[in-house]
Amino acid sequence: MKLIQLLDGINYTGTITDCEISDVSCDSRKLTDSSVFVCIKGVQSDGHNFAQSALEKGVPYIVCERDLGLKNQILVENSHYAYAKMCANMQGNPAKDLKFIGVTGTNGKTTVTNIMKAVLTNMGFKVGLIGTIRNEIGDTVFHTEKTTPDAADYQALLAKMVEAHCDYVVLEVSSHALDQCRLADTHFEVGIFTNLTQDHLDYHHTMENYFLAKKKLFDCSDCAVINMDDPYGKRLMETIPCRYITYSVENPSADFFANEIEINSLGVQFQMRIGDIASKIHFGTPGMFSVKNALAAAAACIQIGISVEKVADSITNASHVKGRSEVVPTGRDFTIICDYAHTPDGLKNILDSINGYKKGRVVALFGCGGDRDNKKRPIMGQVAAQNADFLIVTSDNPRTENPEAIIDQVLVGVEKENTPYVRITNRKEAIFYAVQHAQKDDVILLAGKGHEDYQVLGTEKVHFDEREIVAEALKTLS
Repeated sequence: MKLIQLLDGINYTGTITDCEISDVSCDSRKLTDSSVFVCIKGVQSDGHNFAQSALEKGVPYIVCERDLGLKNQILVENSHYAYAKMCANMQGNPAKDLKFIGVTGTNGKTTVTNIMKAVLTNMGFKVGLIGTIRNEIGDTVFHTEKTTPDAADYQALLAKMVEAHCDYVVLEVSSHALDQCRLADTHFEVGIFTNLTQDHLDYHHTMENYFLAKKKLFDCSDCAVINMDDPYGKRLMETIPCRYITYSVENPSADFFANEIEINSLGVQFQMRIGDIASKIHFGTPGMFSVKNALAAAAACIQIGISVEKVADSITNASHVKGRSEVVPTGRDFTIICDYAHTPDGLKNILDSINGYKKGRVVALFGCGGDRDNKKRPIMGQVAAQNADFLIVTSDNPRTENPEAIIDQVLVGVEKENTPYVRITNRKEAIFYAVQHAQKDDVILLAGKGHEDYQVLGTEKVHFDEREIVAEALKTLS
């Protein structure tokens, strides 16, 4: 691709001579003599520090946000955006041939996108999905590392979706992706806001910054679907530029309101009211959060023209989402549930759900991730202690932090309550303990890992599938 084409749609200053470019990269280790190197300031390093070495490797041009006094520099206002736009140009701007529905919020994104994919697929559309568990093109599954991919991976994935003749893309839109402009000029028919609770403050530092990052989705959406039960949802209603519709389980004035709600261990059933229209919806994941997620997905699908009846039928037949209130088979007189809950709100929601149908004790096995927001750790501990009968405090993904130090911070919250607990740092040993000490009618919650089949110890990702570990532990029972 010619350099002029690569820079199309980007405001820049600098004198350039058009030349052939083979790729664009923000990784100084992956450059050739026909690459353009984009200097991006990240959390751990600043690409501007590698600009000189990039030129020494023979790259024809570098793109930067500040004047480095180097030859062949191209100055832009925002190198994150410039990089994303250049990646889109390199792929032929595939987004122009697709329709997008995006979901943002602290919790619920994965379930909402999976429900929408099921509805759209049932209507005969070919659908691409981008999210936390995996990326999908129709029935083909691709591995994912991030909730929303980096710009280069995102545009390459969109190009594959265009090649596969996808009609719609439903995607989880993370606050990091919005803050870093990873989606370039992607325009959304519908943007959905589920909620905002404490998470990612290691990156955003304040809830206000976190909110403002999420809000960016609605600067590029035709219509917003907003949870009006959430305080930040109410703020969005007052500040976003696009039109919006609301959903609620508390306020009958919402455009989409759920009542006559029934929750049991097999799922939820509720009546969705749209003005004078009422329709029964069943979704096979228990919990009030499932009512909200199903309602959000239904509202978005109806907004793009799918009938209420088709939406209700499709949600009823939607498959369960892996790692979201997932029952792990035991063949015993106790139940084990695997769930991704890794925030205070997420943990409370799943425990509230279990408490709604439990017959025996609720046992919560959980930890907190390392190298992430440490302010939520005592809050997680207190939430677990307030909503479970027994706790097993263990590791999640400790990463480069000391797992014992992480647990110490969690226990600050746990010990504010009188709930009995044990501390078992090794997560496999903790799961064995949970299984071997299970009592009749217990519901044992394995919280934090969900769909993940790995654990991050130091900088190494090791295989760790809780379903396999439960199966091993069950074999030790008499």
